[in-house]
Amino acid sequence: MLVRTGGFSIDVLSAHRATEVAAATMEDVLDALLENDLACAPHVVARIVAEVTADPQAVRAVAGLLDASQRHGLKPLPSPLPLIESVRVLFADLTLDQRDRELLVAASLRLDDRLDPLLDFDGRTADALAQCAVAEFLLIHAGRVRIADPRLSIWLRATTTASTVAAVHSRLHAIFLARGEKVDADWHRARASLYGVPETAEELIRIAYEHSAAGLSERALDLAREAAAHATGGRRDEALVVAGVAAMSAGYPVEAVDQLSGLFPDAEEGWRLRSLSSLFIAQAHLQGAVPDVPLEMLAPRDDVKEHWYRWARASAFAAVLSAERGERQSMRVWLDEMREACSRGGVERGLRDPVVALAWLIVGERDVDDAEGTGPLTGGVLRAIRAARNGDIDRGLRVLAAGDSGIGMADDPFVAGLERSPLVAAYRAVTESLLLMWRGDIAVARTRLLRASLELPVALPFGGLAVVMARRLDLAVLGHLGPFSRALTAVLPPALRIDQLVDRGIQAYLSGAFDEAASFMRLWRDRGARQPALSVPGLEEVADAAGLAPPTGRRIEPPEISLAQELRSRISTCTDRDWLSEYPRIKAATRSIGSPFTRGRVEAMLGARSLIRGDAAAGAGHLEAAQNLFELCGADAWSRAVSERRRRADAGERRVSAPGQDPLAASRRIWEPILTTRELEVAMLAVEGAANRQISSTLHLSVRTVEVHLGRVFAKLEVKTRVELTVLAHRIGRYA
Repeated sequence: MLVRTGGFSIDVLSAHRATEVAAATMEDVLDALLENDLACAPHVVARIVAEVTADPQAVRAVAGLLDASQRHGLKPLPSPLPLIESVRVLFADLTLDQRDRELLVAASLRLDDRLDPLLDFDGRTADALAQCAVAEFLLIHAGRVRIADPRLSIWLRATTTASTVAAVHSRLHAIFLARGEKVDADWHRARASLYGVPETAEELIRIAYEHSAAGLSERALDLAREAAAHATGGRRDEALVVAGVAAMSAGYPVEAVDQLSGLFPDAEEGWRLRSLSSLFIAQAHLQGAVPDVPLEMLAPRDDVKEHWYRWARASAFAAVLSAERGERQSMRVWLDEMREACSRGGVERGLRDPVVALAWLIVGERDVDDAEGTGPLTGGVLRAIRAARNGDIDRGLRVLAAGDSGIGMADDPFVAGLERSPLVAAYRAVTESLLLMWRGDIAVARTRLLRASLELPVALPFGGLAVVMARRLDLAVLGHLGPFSRALTAVLPPALRIDQLVDRGIQAYLSGAFDEAASFMRLWRDRGARQPALSVPGLEEVADAAGLAPPTGRRIEPPEISLAQELRSRISTCTDRDWLSEYPRIKAATRSIGSPFTRGRVEAMLGARSLIRGDAAAGAGHLEAAQNLFELCGADAWSRAVSERRRRADAGERRVSAPGQDPLAASRRIWEPILTTRELEVAMLAVEGAANRQISSTLHLSVRTVEVHLGRVFAKLEVKTRVELTVLAHRIGRYA
């Protein structure tokens, strides 16, 4: 596939080649890197695989020559990639005469893959080129030509002298100048020069703008950086802005900061204001929050409308970024700043109202504003999440699909000029995976997210939401964290480290260690119960059963996910006295849930509660339904966990506890919110077989007091005898 923009043809095949490599191979590569403390973002590994090989050892060798920011996808990879021994050996016997070497070097250096300029450079006809000694290294088709094996470009650049490379650039400059193609000519002139050539900057900046608008952010970054190396004064400031914005839209926050920080404090105000949106995104990802800088230091000091428009966009980004991180107060401050800036910049409705709606939606409010914008973010993403939140997930997915197809594509004042950038594409991909997860298509959501991670900086949107999703999807499908989710976690900046206690709880729960799962959930609540505002499935089953108060803060989710949470809570807290009337209502409400994953979790809880109640037939039916639903949506780990519960129920087995583990701990956990401390002590001793007099001696109580406590326990747990109490405790231990 060739994308041609502003006079350039760019081969973008390499960006997709790695996605064709088997998923198992990519997992092996990611695993090997993690084991060698060389964690790489999946899209970085995909780029290395596309240009070198999928061999884990070779990828590890390349990764070892990169710095941490490059491995983590925070800075662009060097071009070409470093030469490693396996590539050197591959071409060790290749002998090139000067003409053929220069031909291949020219093919690797050009911005353009058209055949005609290369024929002008070499002097041979196309037929002669196809028959020459190095023809096997070139792919020639339909007037295009490129190096067949990207590894040859790496070897060529590493083994060709700087003077030869400069001479090739000079010859290409002359050829393109004679052809009247100023952009190519200026690029090669700039690359050939040992000194600054300021007159080349203007054209390079112009074409960088065009590439950025077309979504070719990395090429825009290359052009703008080259322009900045040659420009002076205000033209250099402009080049830095274009380079920084392109870096951030490509997903490189460290590179964006490197480029844009040079504008402060001395650059002209207009360029500084244009840089702020990208600088805010970069700093929020790296530092965990929007920079805490006095607003008067950044806001315009004049009445130029263009300046206030730029400040409005920067404030809009700051507000949305604050919302993504749950910082409501900061979000409010920035929204107020944006409103004033929009008024002074003359962009009130097109930018202001949709951004206000998007920010409040992300932070968890449902009905603050129903405004919608245009384009991919304040249009597509906002409409899709809102539709899903209102119960129409399919409509939300259709909205995203229409944007992906280009139907109705429009400019978005919020991300003006970046609508086709990798950063915006990442927002759309993460939103699609979230909606698929909400719909219950667990395996499909996981596949979509993993594929997106091979091409896009998916860790950037929504404050790292994709990393949380990748971990939960891995746990649902695999039962443990896979290489993709572990790699995404490892490359997150320290400021964005996510709370992993829920994940550990889910893993324990699915393996049958229910008490350990409850301990993790208690720790999670004690540490503030951090969770994304955009709902991701957690371990609500255990939280309710353990009597933990629900976390504060609103979550954006479809109505049926909220309904399922309510039903789980009712199942966990309903007394035996009320169960006979509650059970039919809960069962009927469960049937209304469309998501197989969401319904499966409720069915599993109904099954466990029925078994504890002694209703084996109902319990078996609900567990069978849960297992079938989990299989349907691809949540294989949940399916296996339910299958194990069914096996224990059919065999009448008690769950085997680990050495030293209290076999009645589940009963203690479930009864703790219901009974007083003393009642719980009496109940547990009675279940263990102690007589009233023994309990009296152990707890230093009178026998009469023990009898009173035991009577209250019977009443609260709705049993009539010690035998029923003991049976109930062991049922809980077996099925809870």
